[in-house]
Amino acid sequence: MNAHDWLRNLPMLDFDSACKVIEVSFSQGTRKDFFRNPTLQPFEKGDLIAVEGVSGFDLGEVSLTGEIVRLQMKKRNAKEDNPEMKKVLRRATDRDIEIWKQNKAREPEAVIRSRAIAKQLKLDMKISQVEMQADGRKATFFYIADGRVDFRELIKVYASEFKVKVEMRQIGARQEAGKVGGIGSCGRELCCSTWLTDFKSVNTAAARYQNLSINQTKLSGQCGRLKCCLNYELDTYLDALQHFPDNCDVIQVAKGNAFLIKKDIFKNLMWYTLPDSNKQYPLTIERVQKIKSLNRQGITPDELEPVDVTGKQKEAEPETVELVGQISLRTLEKAEKKKKQQQQQQRQQRPPQRQGGQQQSGGQQGQQRRQQGGGQQQGGQQQRGQQGGGQQGQQRRQQGGGQQQQGQGSRNQQRPNNPNRNPGNRQQGQGNQQRPNNPNAGTGKQES
Repeated sequence: MNAHDWLRNLPMLDFDSACKVIEVSFSQGTRKDFFRNPTLQPFEKGDLIAVEGVSGFDLGEVSLTGEIVRLQMKKRNAKEDNPEMKKVLRRATDRDIEIWKQNKAREPEAVIRSRAIAKQLKLDMKISQVEMQADGRKATFFYIADGRVDFRELIKVYASEFKVKVEMRQIGARQEAGKVGGIGSCGRELCCSTWLTDFKSVNTAAARYQNLSINQTKLSGQCGRLKCCLNYELDTYLDALQHFPDNCDVIQVAKGNAFLIKKDIFKNLMWYTLPDSNKQYPLTIERVQKIKSLNRQGITPDELEPVDVTGKQKEAEPETVELVGQISLRTLEKAEKKKKQQQQQQRQQRPPQRQGGQQQSGGQQGQQRRQQGGGQQQGGQQQRGQQGGGQQGQQRRQQGGGQQQQGQGSRNQQRPNNPNRNPGNRQQGQGNQQRPNNPNAGTGKQES
C-alpha cells in the first residue's frame, strides 16, 4: 500500500507552514502510522528511525515525507494538530537495529506458542500474527474470530509466558490476507496487499447480476471470502441491465412455458428453454417484449422465433498492413513459391551437356582415359604435338608420349627420323602407326 510521492521535489518556501508529520511503516508495510517531527529533521524515504512506543521506543521505516503526508492524513481522517500523536526520537543507531533484529526473530516462535495456549484454553479464535516492539517490551497479537472472545485469562497467560505487555487486536480474514500477501487467480498481486484499503461487503447477488456460475471455489479468494473484484464491474452491469424488460422470467408459447436462463448484455439477447427439450433459444429484447404483451392479451404465439447465433461471419483481411502491424505470412509464401518457379524454368531452359569435348594430351591421363573408354575417343578432329616445333614440341612429345590421333576411323601417319626422339611405335584406337627403320630406335611398343 505504498503511495508515490509526486510532491517530493517541491521546494520548501516557508518552514513554518511545512508539514511536521511523517508516515512510518512497520513490519514491511503491514502497518503504518503518523508521527510528529517537531525539529523538522531531514528524513528521506527508506530511513530507519526510532519513534515513541509503549514505555519504550519502536523502530520503523520512513515511507512518506512532505506535503503528500497531509493528503494521506486527510484520507485516513487523521488531524495534524492531534496532541496524542507520538513523536520521532532520533535516527536509528547500530545498537537500536541490533535489538530490533533480536526481537523480530522471536515472532515466529511466539505465533506457534500463542496458538497452542489458545487451543488449551478452548477459545474459538485464531492467532494470525504477532508483532514485537523494537525494544521487546510490548507484543501485539492479531487474531481472527467470528464472534466476541473472552480473552482475559489468555492475556494473563501471554504476559507471564512472553514477559511483555500484551495487546490484542482483532482483524478480519481480508486483512489477514493483506498482511500475508500472495498472487490472485488473475496473475497479479492481491488487491488487499497493494492498494485496497477499505473492504466492502460482497454477496452472491453480484455474481448473479454478472451471469457468473455460483461456484464457491472460483468465486473465493485467498482469504476464503468472495473476491473483492466482484464489485468492480457491478455498476456497469447494473446500468446495462436497465434496458432489459422486467418480469420476463417466464413467457408462454404454444409448446409451453419458456423459462429465462441468462441475459447477454453484450449482444442484447435473452436465452430461454422449453420444458420438452434442453435446447436454449436466444431471443432479442424486442421479441421478448412482444411475446410478453401478447400473453397479457391472452394470446399465445406459436414459435419463439430465436435468433441464429451459430453462423460466423468471415473476417475480411485488410489489404494494407500498418508499419506497426504484423507481417502477413502469405506474402512470404508467395515470394518463396515464385522463386521456386523461376528456378524450375531456368533448369528447363538450360541446354543439354555435350558428350565429349576437347581431349587433353599427354602422358598418363590420356592413357588412362583410353583404357577406360576402350580406345575410342569422341569429339572433333584435333591434332596436337606437331605445332610449335623445336624444344616446345619436343617437350610435349616427351610428356604426352607422342602424337595422338583423334576422330572417327583410322589414320596412318609417318614421322621423319629423329635421333633425339624416343623410339617406339604406338597404335591408337583402330588405326595402325608405322615408323621407318632407325638404327637408334629400339623395339616398337604397341598399346591398345
